[in-house]
Amino acid sequence: MLRYANPANFLRFAAAVIPWTAGLAAILIGVGLYQTFFMSPADYQQGYTVRIMYIHVPAAWLAMFCYATMALSALGTLVWRHPLADAAQKAAAPLGAALTFVCLVTGSLWGKPMWGTWWVWDARLTSVLVLFLIYLGLIALWRTVEDPAKAGRAAAILTLVGVINLPIIKFSVDWWNTLHQPASVFRLSGPTIHPAMLWPLLVMALGMTLLFITLHLMGTRNEILRRRLRRLSILATDESAQQIPRATLVRQTS
Repeated sequence: MLRYANPANFLRFAAAVIPWTAGLAAILIGVGLYQTFFMSPADYQQGYTVRIMYIHVPAAWLAMFCYATMALSALGTLVWRHPLADAAQKAAAPLGAALTFVCLVTGSLWGKPMWGTWWVWDARLTSVLVLFLIYLGLIALWRTVEDPAKAGRAAAILTLVGVINLPIIKFSVDWWNTLHQPASVFRLSGPTIHPAMLWPLLVMALGMTLLFITLHLMGTRNEILRRRLRRLSILATDESAQQIPRATLVRQTS
C-alpha cells in the first residue's frame, strides 16, 4: 500500500476505485432507506421518530472516524512531511464538518420530541459541538495561510491537539450523568437494539461510510491537482519574470 502514497499512483488508484465505491454507496444507501421506511418497526416509546437514528447515528460515527483519519494524516504531515498526507487531511475537513453538522441537526430534531427541547448543554452534545468548531477552525486556517506547507503544519498540530476531544465524545455518557443514551450497538455484551432495527442501521452506516470514502478520494484527488496547477502557475510566472529583463537587454543592445 505504500506505493499508493505517491501522488501519481494515488491518482490512478482513485480513478479506478471511485466508480466502485460510489456505486456500492448508492446501492447500500438505497437499500438502507428502503429498510428504514418500509421494514423497520416503530419504537414502543419513540414511535416512528426513531427513524432519525438511521441518519443521526452513522453521521455521528463518521464525524469521529473522519477526525481520526485526519489525525493519522497529520502524523504523516509532521513526521514524514508527505504532501499526500496533507492533501488527504485538508480534503477530509469539509466532509467532517458536514457530517458533524448533520449529526447536530438530526440530534436536535430527535431531541425535541424525546427531551422536549431542541438543545441542552449535555456532555455529549457539547463535545460534538466542540468537534464541529474544531473542523471550522481547521478549514479557516487552511484558507487564511497562503503558504500550503505552513498551513499544513499548523493544521496538523491543531488536529493532533484536538484528538483529546474524541475520547471525551465517546465516553461522555459513561463519565457524566447525561440525557444522551449510552452505547447500544458496540458493546462487549452485544447490541441492545432489536435486529429489525439493527440491520437497517448497519446497512446505512456501511453505505454512508462508502460515500465518505468516495468523497474523500475525490477531494484528495482534486487537492493534488489543485496544488499541481498552483505549482505550474508559479513556474510560469517566474519564467515570464525572467524573460522580461532579457527582452529589455536585447532592445538596448540593438
